[in-house]
Amino acid sequence: MGHTTVRVCRTVHPCWDQLVESAPGTDVTQLPAWARVRGQAGFTQLYLFADIGGRLVGGGQILVRALPVVGRVGYLAYGPLVAPDAPDPTAVRTALVDGLERVGREMLSGLFVQPPEDAYSMSADLLARGFRRSAAGIAPVGSIRIDLTECLDTIRARFGRRLRSWTNRWADRGVVVRRGDERDLPLLYALSEHSAAAQGYRPMTPTYVETLYRELAPEHAALFVGELDGVPLAADLVTRCGGLVRGRISGFDRSGPAAQVSLPAAVRWEILKWAKDQDCRWLDFGGLTERTLDILLTGGERPDEGWPAVDQPKLTFGGTAFRYPPPVEIISSPSLRTFFDIAQRSPRGQQALDLAARLLRSGRSALPQGRGSR
Repeated sequence: MGHTTVRVCRTVHPCWDQLVESAPGTDVTQLPAWARVRGQAGFTQLYLFADIGGRLVGGGQILVRALPVVGRVGYLAYGPLVAPDAPDPTAVRTALVDGLERVGREMLSGLFVQPPEDAYSMSADLLARGFRRSAAGIAPVGSIRIDLTECLDTIRARFGRRLRSWTNRWADRGVVVRRGDERDLPLLYALSEHSAAAQGYRPMTPTYVETLYRELAPEHAALFVGELDGVPLAADLVTRCGGLVRGRISGFDRSGPAAQVSLPAAVRWEILKWAKDQDCRWLDFGGLTERTLDILLTGGERPDEGWPAVDQPKLTFGGTAFRYPPPVEIISSPSLRTFFDIAQRSPRGQQALDLAARLLRSGRSALPQGRGSR
């Protein structure tokens, strides 16, 4: 067994895509194609690769962006990864932790890391090296998902009663769900604007939506469009990586009769069946709010005011809630560290942190309406 070496570079390893696809619990955010998506928002990529005897056995794709005053800040979502067949996983993990510490202390003003699923020891190892728990929100800390290895009847039996009945009635009510393509991207964006207005967030820009689809489809992205009596009123773009299908961008025009027939649920039902036919392992609905996640994982009671609007549609499918390992950060810039520490102590400061997190994830499209418009 050889020695594990780690190197930092800006060019991708020829075997990196293959390793990402084989690693459990990761996401398209670790693919070079995702770096090209984020490039349109001003990000560049930095790679951390672990080798044994010239063979790639682990690594991570860090996305870096220069921010005014504080300097270059990077985030690593659902990584770093260790190859499932690595000859010495512990040594690889240790080498990657060493590399992340070096990058965080010497190359960036701040580094934020959300380890992949089941990598709890990675969080612990990074905390032992001077990282600290992070509230930056660079990725959802948990979600709800469906095990696609079960038969459809078993999956459907866990649906809410109303949703379960709709699976037999949609066709009779004029509901059709079809696969979309690049011609439907303006529709997806328009419908996402409807959802954003209803739920109080700013949608991704048309450029972002187009770039994401162009870079990831057809292998790593698929678009589904829901129609009522021939009129398209709902759409979902999902990504696929390593046996996991994850909701990414959705939109729904709820102003007409489509809400009465649960059209978005019809779209997700077709996505579920498609993902199962593709032999995928999980369908992830794309994140839950922190409060909902805590209630589900602790067995708490449904809130008196009901579930948040962004969570309710995901919960009707009867999936299993789960939490990722704790996110961590290392902030080498004294000014950035001081800002974070002070901001966390007040509601206004927390709002500024939330905006900074959205900027890291989404670029200028995260800014409120009227500021930084495209």
